Amino acid sequence: MPVSASPFLPTVPAAIVSTLRAAGCVFAEDEAELLIATARTPVELDDMVRRRADGLPLEHVLGWAEFRGLRVAVEPGVFVPRRRTEFLVERAVAAVAGHVTSPVVVDLCCGSGAVGLALAAALDRAELHPELHAADIDPAAVRCARRNAAAQGGRGRIYEGDLYDPLPADLLGRVDVLVANVPYVPTEAIGTLPPEARDHEPLVALDGGVDGLDVLRRVTAAAPRWLAPGGSLLIETSEVQAAAAAAAFTASGLTTRVTTCDELNATVITGTRPPSERAQQDA
Repeated sequence: MPVSASPFLPTVPAAIVSTLRAAGCVFAEDEAELLIATARTPVELDDMVRRRADGLPLEHVLGWAEFRGLRVAVEPGVFVPRRRTEFLVERAVAAVAGHVTSPVVVDLCCGSGAVGLALAAALDRAELHPELHAADIDPAAVRCARRNAAAQGGRGRIYEGDLYDPLPADLLGRVDVLVANVPYVPTEAIGTLPPEARDHEPLVALDGGVDGLDVLRRVTAAAPRWLAPGGSLLIETSEVQAAAAAAAFTASGLTTRVTTCDELNATVITGTRPPSERAQQDA
């Protein structure tokens, strides 16, 4: 996304770059440009530089993150969408495009809503006119997702609750593409995360249990009840977890595929419900 110069500070002062670099910001020059372009006054810029130097994630300081061409609002305490997760959207588009018109899309663990909104935007460009639903257990994330949905013209319905619990029952057996950027960091590895994540993002969006796959297993176990015949579940995971994650998909009766993107260091598991399978809408 292009960065516009600030009307009160058209160039990047070396002092700002030096402050950010001293705080450990690897891309200090780029971050300085973003801060200068976003700040409305010199006082606000000073405050933004200070907060970034104190370790607040850049996206929380700016108030937004770029994700697949969308400017997504990201409030303090809300998980920041990662660029690698753009691969999840790419694979979801591939899973549904050319197979279904007006697809029903569900985004679980939606956080800011970035994945579902970017997927809906991509399907709109393909003239597929998706019906979007999203859910998260964190009230702060739900508020943020609703704000982003409103900014996209009131796109989709956002629910608060644990995974499938808040979804309307009439979606059972109707979902064409289900995406879930579940937490997948093993509990013992949380302490090794960068301070920006472990200190400023919600633990519920990071901690995936002992092996990092607790939430993934819950999502995959229930997915066949919600997916339409031929519908697909897609979840991001790490490369080292891919085999175990794929086994969970297969155990749920889904035809499973693992794809990776070296450029984004991303791994996505896709599980497709057999097209001929009857809907399983019983508890």
